[in-house]
Amino acid sequence: MAVLVGAGGGAAAWLLLRAIALVTNLVWFQTFSVAASSPATAAVNGWMAAAPALGGLVIGLMARFGSEKIRGHGIPEAIEAILIGESRMSPKVALLKPLSSAISIGTGGPFGAEGPIIMTGGAIGSLFAQCFSLSAAERKTLLVAGATAGMTAIFGTPIAAVLLAVELLLFELKPRSLIPVITACSVAVALRPLLIGAGPLFPFSGALDLPWWGLAMCVGAGVVAGLQSGLLTGLLYKAEDLFQALPLHWMWWPALGGLAVGLGGLIEPRALGVGYDIIADLLGGQPAATQVALILVVKSAIWIVALASGTSGGVLAPLLIFGGCLGWLEGQLLPGPAGAWALIGMAAMMGGTMRAPLTGVLFAVELTGDFALLGPLLMATGAAYAVTVLLLKRSILTEKIARRGQHIVREYSVDPFELLRVGEVMVRDVDTLPGAMRVDAAIAYFSDGEPRHKSYPILDEASRVIGMVGRGDVLRWRAAGGVDGETLFERRSDASVVVGYADETVSALADRMAADDIGRVPIVERGSMRLVGLVSRKDLLRIRRTARAAEERRTATFKARRAAVNPNGRAPTAA
Repeated sequence: MAVLVGAGGGAAAWLLLRAIALVTNLVWFQTFSVAASSPATAAVNGWMAAAPALGGLVIGLMARFGSEKIRGHGIPEAIEAILIGESRMSPKVALLKPLSSAISIGTGGPFGAEGPIIMTGGAIGSLFAQCFSLSAAERKTLLVAGATAGMTAIFGTPIAAVLLAVELLLFELKPRSLIPVITACSVAVALRPLLIGAGPLFPFSGALDLPWWGLAMCVGAGVVAGLQSGLLTGLLYKAEDLFQALPLHWMWWPALGGLAVGLGGLIEPRALGVGYDIIADLLGGQPAATQVALILVVKSAIWIVALASGTSGGVLAPLLIFGGCLGWLEGQLLPGPAGAWALIGMAAMMGGTMRAPLTGVLFAVELTGDFALLGPLLMATGAAYAVTVLLLKRSILTEKIARRGQHIVREYSVDPFELLRVGEVMVRDVDTLPGAMRVDAAIAYFSDGEPRHKSYPILDEASRVIGMVGRGDVLRWRAAGGVDGETLFERRSDASVVVGYADETVSALADRMAADDIGRVPIVERGSMRLVGLVSRKDLLRIRRTARAAEERRTATFKARRAAVNPNGRAPTAA
């Protein structure tokens, strides 16, 4: 399945790039062509202000009467589909998302193609999965496989795409999902030379010959990128709040955002469109510092307004440009080629803003084919990630979802239930009731006013578990009457009683307790069914409390040991 979805994601990437090029040529040059072009080379006139606004109007109409899910930059919508929609996407999204993105970017929108292709490839994987009887987890795997295959086909970055899946989309790190995602990305990168082209998208070689203390400059560049990321994220959601306060239906917002894009294009035409030419210039060209600064300011401003308006487009390429421009400007003052600092700024900006530092590092390396900068890239991206985590509660991707009432946590940890065996947490001294006990005696036992458990294991003469009896059972028996002479064995003997085993993991037992809505489970020997213990919900909560204490309790081991050996601060004396 992943092979087919990977091929579909690669084909979707090819179609999306051709659609963007077709719209760009029709709108700006009035030619019917799918050759790559840029609005920056078009004539600077009134049409440059009007075209993005008209494109925004079309997108607003498509979202209003087609599907509202095409609004935004794609990745949050994919996360929502995974976590809330059981990884089900509609055919409308698969069709309208790439079409709306092609219109948005082709008419000058300052966006990238990665967000739309993630949404489109994900929709292909989801639709394919929905043709078969699969679980939500399996649909999620194919959705993510399609999304990352599309990203791989466009950028030629299979390892970064897999890391993007791990850090942003899968919400797990398991072979059942990782292997299909790797398979789909492998298929996409194999098809890429046939569909789009071979080799790195931005070939670059810019080694930094820095002394050991010069690595602190990489950390400093990462800190600056983190601050830049926090500022842009904050401004983006402030702008979104302003759009929310407008007395207009959201259908009209993309047109207003498009008007702002067009006005920015009159100031700096190169701020329009995807901007891959800007990335190439930052890495290997010789742009003027004033032009780089102007592109940074104008493209940041129109990107914030356009994205806040709810139009369709991606964030990855703009983030690379923002970080690259600032890194290039820093490179005018730092040792080494400015292009190397631009690449460091790109990776740091992407990794910090998206809270995906490993993806940022490998994306920059695969995008350029330059492995010499791996160390500086890692330090800068790690620093940017640390700054954004400290500055912001949520990333640019999860803030939008949180505003819709869904809290997203992407921090992976080991489940303590998987580490422990039932025998380590069970209660061994268990209160039980004999199977020979009469029902009326059991009713009296639960009704005598003494503190009682909610349920008890029922044992036969050989201490084997034959069933469970609870307070609810006794209340029903008392209300029904007619229990004279019956025993618990006759009433509650049940070969299908849920039991646990001391050698199984706590997670396996907890899953059965949740599935059957059981609060107390007897633990028995395998084969003999002899009672050896009991596990209740309280015991499971105690595990959670212990795991939490391991996170919060701080102790100085060696200091405590010295105090225990020498409580008075004097050397110990011989006996």
